[in-house]
Amino acid sequence: MDYSKDISFVIPLLNEEESLPELVSRIRAVAAGQSWSYEVIFVDDGSTDKSWSVIEGLAKEDANIHGIRFRRNYGKSAALHCGFAQAQGRVVATLDADLQDAPEEIPEMYRMIVNDGYDVVSGWKKHRKDNTFTKNLPSKLYNATARRVTGIKLHDMNCGLKVYANEVVKNIEVYGEMHRYIPYLAKNAGFGKITEKPVHHEKRKYGKSKFGMNRFVNGFLDLMSLSFTSKFAKKPMHFFGFTGILMFLAGFIMTVWIIVTKLIHQANGLPFRPVTEQPLFYLALLAVLLGTLLFLAGFICELISRTSQDRNQYNIKDRF
Repeated sequence: MDYSKDISFVIPLLNEEESLPELVSRIRAVAAGQSWSYEVIFVDDGSTDKSWSVIEGLAKEDANIHGIRFRRNYGKSAALHCGFAQAQGRVVATLDADLQDAPEEIPEMYRMIVNDGYDVVSGWKKHRKDNTFTKNLPSKLYNATARRVTGIKLHDMNCGLKVYANEVVKNIEVYGEMHRYIPYLAKNAGFGKITEKPVHHEKRKYGKSKFGMNRFVNGFLDLMSLSFTSKFAKKPMHFFGFTGILMFLAGFIMTVWIIVTKLIHQANGLPFRPVTEQPLFYLALLAVLLGTLLFLAGFICELISRTSQDRNQYNIKDRF
């Protein structure tokens, strides 16, 4: 495939007017040092400061700079989605606009894509400059969970500094807050050559962080959602139906056990409790009802899945 640029820099931002000129200057220096043809795509995610005016001014000075401006704040995933759609580079690099990600790290990551054949190279902020209690510990717990669920051995899944082969970003859909799990989206799309590179992490130079502690809770919920949909989106009956059958059988077995036990005690003249007075009976009844409902839910989801427009969309690597 022919590409118009060697590399595309996709940079989502929110209220980062002070850092943009320095960031562009450093990107220019990196691109010049590598003799790259390049483009910089800024995606302004509803900034309320002068970020867009700064981008317009930079674009007048340099035809390689492009901008996308949202009418309101939609989130980082939406910004990356639009940036990926516009990217024309053979390689696509993402980094945050706050100067905490160093553009000088990108040439080696570019080489790993082009020469070593990796699909995704993710940055690893091995030595963070953030507050230990509020950032480091939650980040370690979050990444340990992500490694366990996704099976991708990355130390810093949420690092904003990543480099991709163009084919990767054109074959994944980043939505909601799934920007945290782009490597997992890439893996599910068939791009399994994923690695990481330790990168320098710098302290924030201007402004304030846009992320709070709630991102870890939201990130965990998104991870569970993504893990479920990646496994069962096209075959929901395998989950709901199987779980429903197990629940139904458990309730049925408990019901039979209660009735048989009662009949044996009655036949031998032993004291017994009526079936409807036993707590286990109501647990069994609940299990049967839940099992039936889960099975029906799986059946309905299967009907929806079979009528969806993308039910037969698959990523094809080669064709002849």
